[in-house]
Amino acid sequence: MEVSKSKEEPTHLQTDSQSEIKFQDSLRFMIPSLLGALLFLVPVTFEGNWTIGVGIFASYFQGVFEGLLPIFMTMIFCASAIIAIYTKIFKPAWVIRNPYLQGLFYVSTFWIVIRVIGSIFAVMTLNNWGPEWITSDITGGTVLYSLVPVLTTWFLFAGLLMPLLLDFGLMDFFGTLLEKVMKPLFKLPGRSSIDALASWMGSGTVGVLITTKQFEEGYYTKREAAVIATNFSVASIAFSLVIVSFIELESMFVPLYLTVVVAGIVAAVICPRIPPLSRKKDTYYEPVGMQISETVPEDQSRFRWGFEKAVEKAAEVKSVGEVTKKGFYNVFDIWFGLIPLVMALGTLALIVAEYTPIFNLLSYPFVPLLEILQIPQAGDAAPAMIVGFADMFLPAVVGSGIESELTRFVIAAMSLTQLIYMSEIGILLIKSKIPISFLDLFLIFLQRTLITLPIVALMAHLLFM
Repeated sequence: MEVSKSKEEPTHLQTDSQSEIKFQDSLRFMIPSLLGALLFLVPVTFEGNWTIGVGIFASYFQGVFEGLLPIFMTMIFCASAIIAIYTKIFKPAWVIRNPYLQGLFYVSTFWIVIRVIGSIFAVMTLNNWGPEWITSDITGGTVLYSLVPVLTTWFLFAGLLMPLLLDFGLMDFFGTLLEKVMKPLFKLPGRSSIDALASWMGSGTVGVLITTKQFEEGYYTKREAAVIATNFSVASIAFSLVIVSFIELESMFVPLYLTVVVAGIVAAVICPRIPPLSRKKDTYYEPVGMQISETVPEDQSRFRWGFEKAVEKAAEVKSVGEVTKKGFYNVFDIWFGLIPLVMALGTLALIVAEYTPIFNLLSYPFVPLLEILQIPQAGDAAPAMIVGFADMFLPAVVGSGIESELTRFVIAAMSLTQLIYMSEIGILLIKSKIPISFLDLFLIFLQRTLITLPIVALMAHLLFM
């Protein structure tokens, strides 16, 4: 600024100064974005498994505090419920006058009840109190001891480090570069490719978290956010390996995952073009409005324009403290607002799946369909086609005892292509501000099942000829 004000300074110094500022702004975009890409998008091996940098931090943290995490999160659940009840009744100024705390604790009666149920389930499971259908290893025990610790640690590091991916221009850069691919194929902005990559390499829940944050900040319309969250929250490579191992098809992992990718792409092309997703409004989240433009001026290359937009985005970041604060807000929002709901609704979903005939009844129409597709042991496989709506791991449990390798292959692939499951992804979406209902989720689950099943069956027959 001093150079521009002085009329006596030589012109070439102004040019050098502007060039230096431009270079500094470029570094502000490139360094954090490169770090974010390395942590969220680049696959690495850790303890014999494929994961991402954030996953290594999460796995190490979970290993160190493995025995304490269920206790710690049970305390968080109880605190979340108690503070929400206290806020609802007394409306304390320290909560009501703080927009962040108000959004976290001043919630509707329905969500308070769900938090209370989650707290009760956690306390009962932790102390092995009450009926077995709540506290057993296949219901409350699965959620509290298997699912909750993973979510706690993954979201701790994903929440803290996600600003590297979102706030320094990486989404803007890739969004501009890939807009011509994503728009005609999936009817989505180019930046959605980052959501898909984050899911694929790391965790589907991280992909949904990125999508909800982008929607709330005005970068996706309601339709785009709903489409991305339900069609691009791809099961990670690490989780896919777990499924394949459990169902005893380790030698078939590569062809199975390629099958999942092909079927998933077909579903992602079709689902956005049919209801309920096609009927979602192409309007932005009202409190913030539209904050995105991927239109490239005619006189600029796509790379150059994307780079400039990324540098502009990075320049909006004022300080490291601001980014750190935003990261902790992400973490506390998930720990106090979301994971208690996972404990409640995830346990209820598993109780319905394990102790009622509901999913067996719903699976009957799939028996003749599987028979038409010439899938052996169709009657045994049918429940696996529908039980995944409760939890993604349940189809593998159902299919593990089936003798036919072809049938087990179909079940494993289907569990990875259906994507919508209530114990985790479904709750994330219902709790978010994305306008998507329980009925929407169930319909999309059925659509993805009916679209991908013939593709998976065809691939299975070709592979097991």
